[in-house]
Amino acid sequence: MGPISSRATLTLEPDGLRLDGRQGLARSLHAQLKQKILLGQLAAAQRLPASRDLAQRLGVSRNTVLRAYEQLMAEGLLEGHPGAGCYVAQLRREPPPTAARTPAQAAGFEESGQASELWARLQSLHLTPPLRPGERGLRWGLPAQDKFPHILWSRLQQRFWRRHPQLASGYADPAGLPRLRALIAAYLNSSRGLACTPEQVLLSAGSQQAIAIAALALLNPGDRVAMESPGYRAAAAALGLGGAQVLPLPLDSEGLRIGALEALGDCRMAYITPSHQFPSGVVMSAQRRLDLLAWAQRHQAYLLEDDYDGEYRYAGVPLAPLASLSGAQQRVLYIGTFSKLLFPGLRLGYMVAPKAWVPTLAKLRAVLDRQSSIVDQHVLADFIEEGHFLRHVRRMRRTASARRDTFIRAWERELDGILPLPSPLIEAGLQLLLRLPNPHWEQCLLKAAQAKGLEIGGLRQVGGLASHSQEAGLVLGFAATPEAQLEAVVADLAQCWRPVLAGLRRKDEQ
Repeated sequence: MGPISSRATLTLEPDGLRLDGRQGLARSLHAQLKQKILLGQLAAAQRLPASRDLAQRLGVSRNTVLRAYEQLMAEGLLEGHPGAGCYVAQLRREPPPTAARTPAQAAGFEESGQASELWARLQSLHLTPPLRPGERGLRWGLPAQDKFPHILWSRLQQRFWRRHPQLASGYADPAGLPRLRALIAAYLNSSRGLACTPEQVLLSAGSQQAIAIAALALLNPGDRVAMESPGYRAAAAALGLGGAQVLPLPLDSEGLRIGALEALGDCRMAYITPSHQFPSGVVMSAQRRLDLLAWAQRHQAYLLEDDYDGEYRYAGVPLAPLASLSGAQQRVLYIGTFSKLLFPGLRLGYMVAPKAWVPTLAKLRAVLDRQSSIVDQHVLADFIEEGHFLRHVRRMRRTASARRDTFIRAWERELDGILPLPSPLIEAGLQLLLRLPNPHWEQCLLKAAQAKGLEIGGLRQVGGLASHSQEAGLVLGFAATPEAQLEAVVADLAQCWRPVLAGLRRKDEQ
């Protein structure tokens, strides 16, 4: 600051300052003076009132004013001169922009070209909103959270903190707790028919992060990735994080079409959900799985198998994953999650990869967020080791099956005559896809449900790359809603949809 101004002390009217004792008088005074300085309401080089004078006028102690002044000086907003008082610092201010700002400019980029390609892609990504307490509807992708043994889980957490608090206080292996990795490998061997070792298992923050890790580690910018369409929207975003080109592939009754995949030419990876395709529910046939693996071996490409809800099969035992096929070990990365069996907020999933790859994948995991919660890993290991997990899986499968049956009966009673469910009926999973004639139908039915306070998923939002096509439908989840509520929700949907469907059919007939 230059020579001290000879102008008179700046006048601060007490009625222009409203101190709030709830946040502390000094903090309140500091915040209000700071705002006035930054807005230019207190001019540069102006002298503030002496601390004793301002304290008397505001009716507070002098220490209150001194603490506010000292904080402002520490932040560089005031300058103090011994024997001369406190002065507003000289600050250079840029004039505010007058033209409309682009999203990139609003985020701090003066020109849209300064934003990264990833930043631009993220602007169009719509995240699934969190479930609000008391919300009604048919939320897709959620398990029966009301059946989770919260008291048992809490007891296991308390036991861990009593016995091993020191284990949670530092860093751990980014690949995951060795005991938990061994338990996951044993479960996959016995329950899913996937022969793997603990050294092949990498823990992740849910399947979403595992997809991102695989994409960042194996794909270069510009590489082509094939993905089922409609498919999992968040997977499309994760696959493109590093600049890969994600391309939609059509489905038929046996899964992803190999001919369409061959037509893409040079393709580095294919993302698939063969046990229960999301969101169509198609199960990939045995022949199609062999053909897909042969394609990967022929083109030296990778298959990213997302077995997000493979345990939810209502006739017979869960299907063996594609990764269990002979010759798949060097071509298939298998991804699983505990979100659909325990609860989504746990944020624990895993990837099974070739043993030689895991140390490098673990380094990438460490760069992203170091490790999963040490406490959650130990508690989950205890939950599995003591037999609670397998009992819980059986309970979740029975619950989802009962709710599926209730949902089907309610739908057939209320809506079968005007909007029948697809055939064959649901054999697996937590939701079903109800296809519609066109996007206009989807939009109208969604709006009617939302006006009634009911949440359902639209294919063009839920289904990833489907938004670029004319495919339309509704994704209806049933597993997260208790039976009595399911019947009430379906009845409410029927009530609000009947006039809408009648209008849509009349318009189509014209």
